[in-house]
Amino acid sequence: MALLETWRNLAYGDGLNDKKKEELWSGYFQIEKGIYEQILADPTRVITGTVKELAEKYNTEILIMTGFLDGINESLKGYENPIDTMEEDTEVKIEIDPEKLYYNMVEAKAKWLYELPQWDSILTPEKRKELYKAQKASGTVRKGKKIFPNDPCPCGSGKKYKKCCGKNA
Repeated sequence: MALLETWRNLAYGDGLNDKKKEELWSGYFQIEKGIYEQILADPTRVITGTVKELAEKYNTEILIMTGFLDGINESLKGYENPIDTMEEDTEVKIEIDPEKLYYNMVEAKAKWLYELPQWDSILTPEKRKELYKAQKASGTVRKGKKIFPNDPCPCGSGKKYKKCCGKNA
């Protein structure tokens, strides 16, 4: 069984009671925060190694590192790691795209991550605010302007909506 499947079964499956799941996730979030603090301290550094080597480097378990790699995968520069088929000896690379990473942290509602002090030297407060607003707006559904029967038809015919495209509506 691939590491990712094992991690997801443990973290999201029915194998643990609620209390154990809460313990798993609170521990995971602390470890995740520590790894991000190290990565964001030198955001241009490319980190490479096997899953096992990275787990050792960041002083955590292989399954926790697997969860971390799953979470960061969409925030990498121009590539993704083969997380679905990853095993302990799979070579992986972490080269973050800071803007994507910040955006994805906001999307995940991971306030403990997107408010890390390390961001101060990576993205300006204006850029962070812009990314925050862009992410929040991406989930907002906006209705178009309502067309009334006597309005000009939006197709540009010059007719009233009710005599043109509104006939079929």
